[in-house]
Amino acid sequence: MLDLTPEQTSRLSNAPVGHLATADASGRPHVIPVCFAYDGEYLYSVLDAKPKRSSLTGLRRVRNILENPQVSLVIDHYDEDWSQLWYLLVHGRAELIEVAETTDRAIALLRSKYPQYRRMPVDGNPVIRITPERATGWAGS
Repeated sequence: MLDLTPEQTSRLSNAPVGHLATADASGRPHVIPVCFAYDGEYLYSVLDAKPKRSSLTGLRRVRNILENPQVSLVIDHYDEDWSQLWYLLVHGRAELIEVAETTDRAIALLRSKYPQYRRMPVDGNPVIRITPERATGWAGS
């Protein structure tokens, strides 16, 4: 379990988007924006129905996770007033979950956070589950 301040926990729970960094077996990085939910123990991101060039399990992030489960997720906030800047970087191990009981819980969390998922057919889709191992962060104020 991460040792976060209450403010960091709130930011991790409420940030609308994060950037997921994965790497293949040779270490080639791949970073993409993702929607995610945090339940206090795990981070979840569903492979959703937005247009993609390949099958859900053929996505580069999925292939990378299967080759190298070490990932990072960064959430941040930019403001012209630099005293309002902050970021949180979470490192952990990711896995692809396709077991209905676990994916159903993750999708319920995501639907609670993102109204768009309430209308999107994601039931039964694979979910990326990240077990956070450590976090670092910074805030301007």
